[in-house]
Amino acid sequence: MDVKQASLSLDSIVSSFNARIAELQDLVVARNMYPASSVTDLSAVDATLKALELQLQQIKDRLREETLAIPKAKKLIQASLQQQKKLQNMSAYVPSYLPQPEREEVAECSVIDEPSRQDHSFGIHDPKEEPLPLPKEKKGRGSPPVWYITADELDSLSSYMRGRLTLDKINAAINDMAAYAEANSQLMTAPRKKLTESTLEKALEIRDIGATEGVKGKHFFLETDVKGPTLKLDNTGKAIFTVLRHLGRLSESRIKNHRVFVLLRPH
Repeated sequence: MDVKQASLSLDSIVSSFNARIAELQDLVVARNMYPASSVTDLSAVDATLKALELQLQQIKDRLREETLAIPKAKKLIQASLQQQKKLQNMSAYVPSYLPQPEREEVAECSVIDEPSRQDHSFGIHDPKEEPLPLPKEKKGRGSPPVWYITADELDSLSSYMRGRLTLDKINAAINDMAAYAEANSQLMTAPRKKLTESTLEKALEIRDIGATEGVKGKHFFLETDVKGPTLKLDNTGKAIFTVLRHLGRLSESRIKNHRVFVLLRPH
């Protein structure tokens, strides 16, 4: 029985109790008017009083039940509010869609070069002259970090910096950044025989950048890697870069004519 039904039931009992009181008053008046029938009236009064006592006891029992239910209701409300807050905090870290790592460059690198292709890649092939080996890259770099921002972090920004950016849009852009960094990481560790002419040039460039101070051992991507689907080099994209630098998710530097972004762990 919910609170509304209990309230209606209690009102019904009180109303019935008041009706019985009025009836008792009428019987007392009737007794004084007709002394000869007083015995019958007294019997009716006795029956009415017993009924009133029973109804009064029911009212007391109902009030006791309602009083005992109040602390339980308060605890239930408090637990519900805590659960609601926990779910809101969880939803702040979940993006509107799951990231889809881009592996176009890695797929291109997976094709083993034919001997004839190698000849075209390096001009006239001299069997006595081998190409310089690529610098060795440390293993165990792992997957790029994906640290989404929370609603509290977004609300802490000034209105001019936040603009019309939403939590979902920024976190979706973080997914894009992780995909760019993952593609560069795989390109850096790809075996020489799986690199084509176009990917070899970028692999050498990426490895040189990855060996510089401040970038070594970290996941990074270049401005030229930015191609969506969410993060683009438009006004919205510039605003997202500004927000993520301010919140400690990115650092930016200029290395060999490239604008390099390093993914950082939030403080």
